Amino acid sequence: MSTLLIPLADAEPGNQALTISLFTAVVAVTLYITWWASRQNKTTADYYAGGRSFSGSQNGLAVAGDYMSAASFLGISGQIALYGYDGFLYSIGFLVAWLVALLLVAELLRNSGRFTMADQLAFRMKQRPVRTAAASSTIVVSIFYLLAQMVGAGSLVGLLLGVKSEGLKAGVIVLVGALMIVYVTIGGMKGTTWVQIVKAVLLMTGTLLITFLVLLKFDFNPSKLLGAAAANSGKGEAFLQPGLLYGKDLVGQIDFLSLGLALVLGTAGLPHILIRFYTVPDSKSARRSVQWAIGLIGAFYLMTLALGFGAAALLDTGKDSAVAASKGNTASVLLAEVVGGGADSIGGAILLALIAAVAFATILAVVAGLTLTSASSFAHDLYVNVIAKGKVTEKNEIRVARFAAIGIGAVAIGLAIPAQKLNIAFLVALAFAVAASANLPALLFNLFWKRFNTSGAVWSIYGGLVSAVVLVIFSPVVSGSPTSMITGADFSWFPLSNPGIVSIPLGFLLGVLGTFLGKDRSSEQRYSELSVRALTGAGAEGAAKH
Repeated sequence: MSTLLIPLADAEPGNQALTISLFTAVVAVTLYITWWASRQNKTTADYYAGGRSFSGSQNGLAVAGDYMSAASFLGISGQIALYGYDGFLYSIGFLVAWLVALLLVAELLRNSGRFTMADQLAFRMKQRPVRTAAASSTIVVSIFYLLAQMVGAGSLVGLLLGVKSEGLKAGVIVLVGALMIVYVTIGGMKGTTWVQIVKAVLLMTGTLLITFLVLLKFDFNPSKLLGAAAANSGKGEAFLQPGLLYGKDLVGQIDFLSLGLALVLGTAGLPHILIRFYTVPDSKSARRSVQWAIGLIGAFYLMTLALGFGAAALLDTGKDSAVAASKGNTASVLLAEVVGGGADSIGGAILLALIAAVAFATILAVVAGLTLTSASSFAHDLYVNVIAKGKVTEKNEIRVARFAAIGIGAVAIGLAIPAQKLNIAFLVALAFAVAASANLPALLFNLFWKRFNTSGAVWSIYGGLVSAVVLVIFSPVVSGSPTSMITGADFSWFPLSNPGIVSIPLGFLLGVLGTFLGKDRSSEQRYSELSVRALTGAGAEGAAKH
């Protein structure tokens, strides 16, 4: 097995010119798609929902492209490479989460909303408080998710160009942020969706190729692969059992459970996934979108197991390795170099550059979708319906959305720079926890509970949002450990790394308390109409205009 290892602590790209050329080609193609799509944006429906013109299969590819982010391709494989079984939970959690989205949210949301998550809530609630709360939650969740993509970009480009200082990686983060702002301000949802479709095809093809080459090295025998991973990790059988990442004490087990809860429930509350269901013409297409997405995502997450355990078997993942230094974020890309023939081979250089370019396209596409989601929510929910009270032209609304994209992008860039020391799959899990705490309770109560009212919605959203964010701030993620965002400080009184086990039940509980303590019963009058609309799609186009 030692013949398959390379000293990755000193690894440099075999051919930087090839890498830069492929990077430039990816950016050029996606920019062209964005420019082409921008010429077809004439209305808010075009900018926010792609004119509702995408088929179920097209939107399914785009949904999968949005979901299979840098956290999936780079972060999960890295967690598995470093922690074995404990990293494997991310793959299972992200996949199982889609069942919740399919069964509870996808079709009903598409039928009862228009452009944003808040449209569904505002249909039978008081507009201003609900839209303000939903927009605030959307922006915060999107920024958490954006952090992961930005950190992934810094790790990826830093590896390929030999950049090791955090200052230069910060420059890469700024560059990616600028590109994402260009995509969103020019292309809108139509451009972003086509970029997602292209990216999904590239990512599935690249992942399939690496998986095939990894399995080929182990005679397509999974047991042989797992055995080699356990042996090379230096941890033996413990690598294939729970406990390496979270430990086996009570706090570690609760943290593990908290992570699983956030992963499983988070998808159904992610704003950038939810608005994808508005880009299709009818509920049948929404169902088909999720079916396509589940098929693609299921296959992809099965392949992340081969990537993660393959990296553990074939790479140096020790304490001083390049993989460990990047918190696992570079494992997939370095694995591509090894299975392509090694650091000094043409095949290794080509495969490294190709997979890196695909990963970069992944990051660009996902950050564009996230920025569009938060900018749309700011413009449509806050500006149009709260500040301007509906008295605004479509042209002005789109202009505000573009300015909002610039502002949100700047905030995400600023926060991503100190977050470079964190694994990107872990960062996404935090976004899932916030989404499940703030958005999911309000969405489910609004769809299935007649008594639910404006007070309940506001309490649920703000309560879940604030509790999740506050617990993250006072957790080891931000301070109190060598890998925290802020080193040299310790104000981490909350012991868990993921707040989901506390903040998610609290979001549901506050929704119930707010409903019973609130005196407004007017929301009950439109519950039957919302139920009919959610189940049939009748009148969905005008759902947000009432």
